[in-house]
Formats: sequence, structure tokens, C-alpha cells
Amino acid sequence: MNLPLLTFSNPDLHARLTSDDATLRRLALIEVAELEDEDLVPWLLQALKDTDAEVRTEAAERLAYWEQDATVQALVDALEDPVQEVREAAAHSLSELKLSTAGTSLLPAVQHADAFVRASALRALRELRVPESYTPALQCLDDADARVRLEAVGVLGWLKQEAALSGLAWIAQHDAQAEVRHAAVGALGYAPDDRVLPALLAALADAAWQVREEAATTLGKLKLPGAGSALIAALDDAYWQVRQRAVRALGQLRLIQAVPVVASLLSHSIVNLRKESVIALGEIRDRSALVALEGALADPDPEVRKVARLAVSQIAQGAGLG
Repeated sequence: MNLPLLTFSNPDLHARLTSDDATLRRLALIEVAELEDEDLVPWLLQALKDTDAEVRTEAAERLAYWEQDATVQALVDALEDPVQEVREAAAHSLSELKLSTAGTSLLPAVQHADAFVRASALRALRELRVPESYTPALQCLDDADARVRLEAVGVLGWLKQEAALSGLAWIAQHDAQAEVRHAAVGALGYAPDDRVLPALLAALADAAWQVREEAATTLGKLKLPGAGSALIAALDDAYWQVRQRAVRALGQLRLIQAVPVVASLLSHSIVNLRKESVIALGEIRDRSALVALEGALADPDPEVRKVARLAVSQIAQGAGLG
């Protein structure tokens, strides 16, 4: 690699970049990055091969700001560094780069023997929405490593291909890791119809409350009418976070049958749950909720009172009373 000659303009910086002292070399890299001079990027790339791990880590972190093909390839290579801190820095920087041509270097890494490399490559590919990443990501849903499966779900969720729905639905119900099931449930939020309803209803009864919470959120986002009864049942969930998301989903569905049970939550001790219940009643816009909302107008929390006034106004407008 041909490195730029700095001696003519900044001999001190050049001396520190080539010093025998690793600390001086690392600090010099920070200065190089702060100069924001594209011509100096080769120094950062070269530093990824430094004998000192802290120098390599610094270089990997600083390269997150330089979207060049050479940068992507160098960081992909750094995913195999013997020091985990360097590998993690390289993985993070790759995820920050949004270079449209990065797929050329990232796609082969999805097939790497090292699970960390595979997961890092998928993570970097996610927001790039590279069409060619669909097939390898789908294949990675069967990966033995949960980190790889998690990142594969992320790629498929961003690509929003209908052909991936069955695979994501299976993961949402059956993956051994709750974190992966949670991600798959969220990824199903792009589904255009009821095909994912069975998987989401199953997730609403998942053993992990975080998965149940995400299922309620996704059901509300999709506004699937067939989810009404299950969401009403979820208002009895042992975790208030699940109940809160279920309430919000019922409001998004505008399910009139849910008014009595949602109204019963207006006396709950948790402020956020009372607030979400008021918002849901306003979204449902049924006059039967007005009596319950009168109490919310006197709620001790000012935020609840504020949304209660709005909810009453929404219902009045919907009923032609305004």
C-alpha cells in the first residue's frame, strides 16, 4: 500500500504514525481521522495490520466514517483479527457504513466458517437492502448460531420479500432463542395480509414476555381484525408492558367490543397503562367510553388528563356531537 508522505507538511505527525511507541501511533491515528482528509485514509487502513491490538482497534473504529470500497474490504478482513476487541470494532464500523457497493465484499463473508464473521456481514448488509442478500439470509435462518439467525432475520425484515414470510413465521414460533423469536415477530410487520396471523397469535402466548409484547405491537401495526379476541385476552397478561401494547393495538384496530375491558384499566396503578388505555378509547371512538373517560379527566397525572381531553373530543367528533 502506498502511504502518503506527510513529512513535507507535518513531519511531527508522520513521526508519531511510524513511532515504535504504540500509544503514540494510536493517538496519531485519532489526529489523522480528525483531519478528515481522504488522502490520509490509507494510514488508517494500514493501521489495521499494526502489531498492537489497541492501534488496530482505533483504526477500525475511525474507519466507520470513510465509505470506500477499500475500507469495507479492510474491515471485513479485520473481522478475522485474533483479538475480539478489534473484531467487534470492525463489525460496528461495517454496520455504520452505507456504501451501496459494499455487498461485493460483504456477501462472500456470509458464507464464512466463523459465525462471528457471518453475523457481522449480515448485520452490515441489513440496511443496504442488497437484493442479492436475500438467498443467503434465508439460508442462514437454519444456522446453528443464534447470532447469525438474528442478523438474518434483520436482513429479511428490511428486504420485505413476501417469499420470506413462511420462514420468518416459523422462526417467530419455534426458534430456541427468545431474542431471535422477538426479532422475527417484529420482522413480520411488513406482511400484507392474514397469512402471518397464526404465527403472531402464537407469539402472543410465547413464554418470553418480550416476544408477547412485540407480537401485540405487530398485530396493532398490521391492524388484523382476527387478532381482536387474542388481544383482549392479553389485557390479563402478567406483564404490564404486554398489556400496554395490547391496549394500543386494540385502539389501532378500533375494536368496539374492547371498550369495557380497556375502560377497566383506567384505574390501574401504572400511569403509562392508564394513558395508553385513554388513547385507545379515543381511537375506538365509541360513545360508551365517555362515562369512563369522565373519571380520566380528573386523573392525578397531567398527561393522562391531557390525553383524556383529546379522547373525549375525538369521540364527540366521531358521534357528531362537536
